[in-house]
Amino acid sequence: MVVDVQGVGYDVAVSLTTLESLPFDGEAFLHIHTALRENSLELYGFSSPEEKILFEMLISISGIGPRTSLNILSGIPPDAFRLAVLDSDVHKLSSIPGIGKKSAQRIVLELKEKLKKSQLMNKGFPITGYVSDLKSDLISSLINLGYKERLAESLASDIVKDNGVDIDLESALKIALKKLIA
Repeated sequence: MVVDVQGVGYDVAVSLTTLESLPFDGEAFLHIHTALRENSLELYGFSSPEEKILFEMLISISGIGPRTSLNILSGIPPDAFRLAVLDSDVHKLSSIPGIGKKSAQRIVLELKEKLKKSQLMNKGFPITGYVSDLKSDLISSLINLGYKERLAESLASDIVKDNGVDIDLESALKIALKKLIA
């Protein structure tokens, strides 16, 4: 995409997740990663700091470059990606176009500990072996069923607001699916 900054256009590569979150027309804020190469200056834009951090973690892996990292973040929402890595879900990661089983295994091997130690631990979705709240569990479940992150977040917020946090995950998921089907 081309970002206009006071009349100067900058070519910025973005993931599909970021592209979907941007307004069609008007102002937008992007978190930028700048890659300086011998012959070029490349800009990568992200709608959230979490997505940028994951991108930077991915490009630190040998054999995974910026384009592949954007492809990964386009194929899976950041929180679902983080959950897949922490759960060592090689099958889910290798289902992303362009990512084979060996690349998925390398991603899990190299990022699992980094993610556990990172500032991303305290945000968003449940992580295996850690206590999480109902809303996070419900959002994660809906994303794993293939629903978009924004829809899952909105639906989970409504269900928690209407039913309280004492409802169990199974019941909350049934309510969510009934709302989605209706």
